[in-house]
Amino acid sequence: MGKAPDEPAAPDTPSTPSERQSESGRAMSKKILICTGDFGESLEVYYLYFRLKEAGMEPMIAAPKEKVLQLVVHDFEPQYDGYTEKLGYRCTADTSFADADPAEFDGLLLPGGRAPEEIRNDNELLHIIRYFLMKDKPIGAMCHGVMLLYTAGSIEDVECTSYVGIQPDVEMAGGLYNDEEVVVHENLVTSRGWPDMAPFTKAFLAVLDIQG
Repeated sequence: MGKAPDEPAAPDTPSTPSERQSESGRAMSKKILICTGDFGESLEVYYLYFRLKEAGMEPMIAAPKEKVLQLVVHDFEPQYDGYTEKLGYRCTADTSFADADPAEFDGLLLPGGRAPEEIRNDNELLHIIRYFLMKDKPIGAMCHGVMLLYTAGSIEDVECTSYVGIQPDVEMAGGLYNDEEVVVHENLVTSRGWPDMAPFTKAFLAVLDIQG
């Protein structure tokens, strides 16, 4: 299992983003990579993107390629047993998975929606996730985004949550499923979906050691 090579550090310059300092001595803004694709969940992408900017961070959206992505809205309506899907907002991917160097980012976010089912076959994305797993860097996964974790690596004995529909998948992968709005296991933060965005974001910011 390889990792992306680190760029050589300039003299007297710390080599990781979280160690870099501004002239005033304060830590520079943290960079967060949001990995999604077409038919990612609108609220989970947009809520996080703007909430991170509000907190003074630098979110960047990555997808299989740089393009305008079509996001979706999954909702629950009383006449149906399962959730419905409607077209949602569009957003622009800032970079491709292949061009995103995970060493440049302090945190990783994996929104849900239908996108994780498709992009989990992308080897460049799996490389990014494995880098964060190996380095024990903050990872947040929402709803179906947990699929990407057990595709990229092991979640055996890891406490987590997800959309209830993939609870059997999580448990077959060895994860310890908890039906709660947010679950924190060391550097990993998971939630069941967009209704849990507020507690999820608060917990993810805490893992990043930034007050929201």
